[in-house]
Amino acid sequence: MSKLNSVLFVFLFFNLSFAQVDVVYSDLVWSDEFDTNGVVNSSNWFHQTQLPDGGSWFNGEVQHYTNQLTNSSVTGGLLSIVAKKEPFTDQGVTKQYTSARLNSKFSFLYGRVDVRAKIPTNQGTWPAIWMLGKNVNEDGGFFDTTYGTTSWPACGEIDIMEHGITPSQPANYIQSALHTPSSFGNTTNIGGTVANNLGNDFHIYSMNWSPYQISFLLDNVVYYTYNPAIKTLSNWPFNAEQYLLLNIAMGGIAGTIPSNFTQATMEVDYVRVYQNTTIDTQAPTNFTASIGTITSSTIELLLNADDNSGNISYEINYNGITINVASPSGVQKSVVIPNLLTNTNYSFSISARDLAGNNFVENPILLNATTSGVLGCSGADTQSQQGTFSIGYNYAFETIGTDVKITFEMLDTGRVGVVAYLWKQTPFTETPMNNVSGNIFTKTITGQTIGSTISYAVKFAYAGGLSVTKYIPYEVGNNCSLDTETFDKLSKFTFQNPAKEFITINSEVTIDKVSIYSLLGALVTTSHQNTNEVDIRNLSKGIYLLTVYSDSQKCVKKLVVE
Repeated sequence: MSKLNSVLFVFLFFNLSFAQVDVVYSDLVWSDEFDTNGVVNSSNWFHQTQLPDGGSWFNGEVQHYTNQLTNSSVTGGLLSIVAKKEPFTDQGVTKQYTSARLNSKFSFLYGRVDVRAKIPTNQGTWPAIWMLGKNVNEDGGFFDTTYGTTSWPACGEIDIMEHGITPSQPANYIQSALHTPSSFGNTTNIGGTVANNLGNDFHIYSMNWSPYQISFLLDNVVYYTYNPAIKTLSNWPFNAEQYLLLNIAMGGIAGTIPSNFTQATMEVDYVRVYQNTTIDTQAPTNFTASIGTITSSTIELLLNADDNSGNISYEINYNGITINVASPSGVQKSVVIPNLLTNTNYSFSISARDLAGNNFVENPILLNATTSGVLGCSGADTQSQQGTFSIGYNYAFETIGTDVKITFEMLDTGRVGVVAYLWKQTPFTETPMNNVSGNIFTKTITGQTIGSTISYAVKFAYAGGLSVTKYIPYEVGNNCSLDTETFDKLSKFTFQNPAKEFITINSEVTIDKVSIYSLLGALVTTSHQNTNEVDIRNLSKGIYLLTVYSDSQKCVKKLVVE
């Protein structure tokens, strides 16, 4: 890459990605530009070649990883990792394919990774740019001898980019994933996007890792963010150093390798790691907080502040709940507080500080807001127009001004990699929906006419298939879900709190469903069967939101699990 292009990249990096991640990392702390032809720089990289016990790599892969120049080398400013069809014997085992697996000799805690690369799309290949905890106990890894004390997945794994293992997705789809003790192997913590002209063009694959969340970017645009509401060792082993890996695996879950396959190459232009290294003693200034959009179940907080470090951390407290988020300095942060009761006043205490812990001098700012009444319709169904549903789906239409917020939740369990598309019936259109949490997706359509009737369905796509709901009509502005008497009775439901192992619920009205959410709205468990006694033995200790449903009404109360 030329110096001019490097300057242009830096400009684009800070302007395109500035408002898309929670923490901006600006100091280049480690990189490889691959400027020296020949062998891979041994100061930066280690060839991992030792076979796991049993003589085969994981996931049914069929390659040997080698340190041969034919499998990894640098030419003309590019690192080439080459998977080849060739018989090769090593460690007493003969395999028919070779490739390379590089470990970085650099590890870090929090920061941003940018890798500009062109990846192969050949059937049966699995190119990957990823990370493992420095403490992983994996024989043959660079850090194993000194630091390998923790088994996978407790070490944590961050897959920045992988291709070739999502046959149900469209062409040019790349995936990112997180593997933790709470979700590993066929993990549910995944996101992905479609890259233009994948296989022929270079793209920038990025990961932005802060103490609060991990975001994945393609060409400086965020497409997936992982952010457990309550972080535990089970779902967040990402508070210790990790190192980078580059490799191409062959076969296994990447599928059958065609008989005419000869070789495939992943070309890497650069690998760069950014952190913030400047010592910061100045407190934030110009801190403001205000109320944004209010619905029947959410209140939006709009936060902004300046800091010389370039980043701000906000702490939000309400009803005994604490939420921590971050944002670039001078960039307004929108925080939507979910799962609130209708027509209810909430008080928020909000503080601003920088990542070094310097507090805004006039912390906290206090705000009050009241949720609105419901103006919309909701329900549940099992009918499909394509595919099938084993349990079914929830749906809700809510009119907000002249906009309609449409929310669908797929209730079927065991679906991996679920994405959702909103189908408009007339004229037909298909639009991607935004994932809220779990298998809940939403999309707001704007500029609607009060009194007009709209009709929408949702296509849920997942590994191995798809299921499409029926079309559901809704009259914009209709108050069809409002039932004050039922809601008043429902809101009086009682249960033992704190609770342990089981929750026994007492209610004047019939409860159709019980759902438990994390404090930031991630669905933890749902019961459609025995709604009077709910099993919570699989829940970790902590604070949750218990939501009960009756007909089209719902009511939420705080739950403490001991």
